Amino acid sequence: MIVTKHISLDNDCIEKIEPYTKAHNGNFSAAIRDIIDRAGKSGFPGNSKAIDSSLFKWILDGNEGILIPEYVIDEMIDPGLIKSTGKLEEYVNHRFKDLEWDVKFVLECDNPSYPSEVFMEIHGAPREIKFAACLMSQFFVKNSLDYSPLELQSVINCNNHIKIGLAHSDKQKAIASLVKFFGEMDETNNAIKSHPEFWKEIVNRHHLSNYNMVTVHRNYFEDVLAGKVPQGEITIENLAKKPIPDIPLPEMLSLIKKVYETSRVADRIDIDKDAIVLYHNYRNKESVETIKKSLFSLLESNGHLYDAKSTANMIVFTHRPDIGAKINEIVDNLKTNTNRIDYEMVMFMSFLKELKELPDIPMSLTSLGSRIGRSLMQEYETDNQNTVWNPETFKKAMELIDSKLQRESEWKLNGKSMQYRIKTCNIANEGNSFNTYICHTAREAFKGALNYAFGNKAELKIEKMLSHGDKCCEVTIQLH
Repeated sequence: MIVTKHISLDNDCIEKIEPYTKAHNGNFSAAIRDIIDRAGKSGFPGNSKAIDSSLFKWILDGNEGILIPEYVIDEMIDPGLIKSTGKLEEYVNHRFKDLEWDVKFVLECDNPSYPSEVFMEIHGAPREIKFAACLMSQFFVKNSLDYSPLELQSVINCNNHIKIGLAHSDKQKAIASLVKFFGEMDETNNAIKSHPEFWKEIVNRHHLSNYNMVTVHRNYFEDVLAGKVPQGEITIENLAKKPIPDIPLPEMLSLIKKVYETSRVADRIDIDKDAIVLYHNYRNKESVETIKKSLFSLLESNGHLYDAKSTANMIVFTHRPDIGAKINEIVDNLKTNTNRIDYEMVMFMSFLKELKELPDIPMSLTSLGSRIGRSLMQEYETDNQNTVWNPETFKKAMELIDSKLQRESEWKLNGKSMQYRIKTCNIANEGNSFNTYICHTAREAFKGALNYAFGNKAELKIEKMLSHGDKCCEVTIQLH
């Protein structure tokens, strides 16, 4: 039923209704129906006095960094105005006026119907313009996704105004730009809301322990429980969204600082160009050594060799590209000619001794050994195409490697279990004396080969070792 009434309006009321009339192409009845509908949902525009100003500021402060729900944006601004940007500026300014916000909105577009470039300026009180900037940015990104996605290119925040630039992009970048500039707490807020009891307990534990809790990936923790040195940090790969070897060093160092500090593995990490200083309060020397080796391994996986030195409460990592280049040279030599491995190891030792600042030799030799082991496995695969690594193929590969290392060995295979014994080892003897460093490198070469073939499926147990006074070296390997 349609009821006809005669009403009189003063100029102030007409000004408030005018944006709605324009939005409905001059249809006054449709404009009134829109106003009534909105009033039913959220109160008549202009009724902002229902919220005390201090309460309103508290609400804005509490929601900073959180994106506005889409239904709120749709209720505040007609989505259809994305294709009529000429009317949008006037409509939005009237909307802010109705809400009695101290905000003025200025808009420039390259195309009033299908903009591919948008420039906005929002002037007014700091809290209100931050919210208005988020609102208008979300409006443009959300309502442009289906025809020509707009990405936030820049957000310049001054005292009493904010400048925002958007340009044509793809959906993924457009949505990510909203999170980057306005939604840094959005994911956190949603996670807390979806699992409130879990996060309440986690925060409470950190608070009660004065932030001495450590939060690491399950795989990292499993390696520690198994007495292994964690070989990487999955969280870093997840944050970078790419494998460890593909992360540029400056980005890698920044991620290490972020992950190690927030997980509380380290108290603090300082980065000075490519040098790292890790501060900690661990009391057990073995724990410190594990942290040192773990970060050393992580950096090596990233393609960079570091010298690591420990003091009472810190570990200093110094980038050594010179040693890394020498290791690359040795590995390349072994691939391209018939150089003996033991000769190359002796030459590497001589190279290290000539350096003015002598690095941590065992860690440098660990890197050399593991690289040699991986390289020899890759060489075997090249010579024996379609290699499938199992106890038998690993035994054959190691027998070839042992011949290069001038050592005599024997194997016993029993299903997924292997027993490997070195009866004589010429490589560990330099002249008439036993060379601990060369022996260490040879052992790491074996570990590198084993890891290349089986990864974390192989469990290595050392039974006997020449360097410990035994008459032979013997290990058992169990595959899982």
